[in-house]
Amino acid sequence: IDTSLPPPTHAQSIASPINLILFALLIVLIYYRLKPKPPPVLAKSPPPIVFRTFTPPELKPYNGENNMPVYLAVNGKVFDVSSGRNFYGPGGPYENFAGRDASRGLACGSFDEDMLTKDLEGPLDDLKGLGDDEWEAMRGWEERFSEKYLVVGKLVAVGDSDTSKKDSSERPAEVSSKEKM
Repeated sequence: IDTSLPPPTHAQSIASPINLILFALLIVLIYYRLKPKPPPVLAKSPPPIVFRTFTPPELKPYNGENNMPVYLAVNGKVFDVSSGRNFYGPGGPYENFAGRDASRGLACGSFDEDMLTKDLEGPLDDLKGLGDDEWEAMRGWEERFSEKYLVVGKLVAVGDSDTSKKDSSERPAEVSSKEKM
């Protein structure tokens, strides 16, 4: 019995067409894997917001129209609510408050136009006539805005250049119904 192997008819080459194709594919994959990537492009940051003093006529254009930011004032503080444009900008449920002093409307829970100061050149709303519950509601809104939005300024009446005004978070010297008893 002959257990020897028959002589090979031909030797296989490493350079077969399929091996060359696989080698080329490997080189292409290595190239794409190691190819330097372009540096990421960062989005442009918005221009810095400077804390400033607003009068009602100066605040009015900040209502979200014409690509303007959306600002509103609560209790003398001006907030940039642009990130909540869906609510405070044009077409939103609170759009009446954009570019305006929203203190009385938020305190009373009313979106009516008559809650806003009519004469922008006149004095600011002194918020007289608000009850304890309404003051509490307004402070709640002010606190929510302070947590969520950036304070970009303060609201003063036209012609009021006194920047050392008393803190507007104090209730006017009006006797509440509880204090009368």
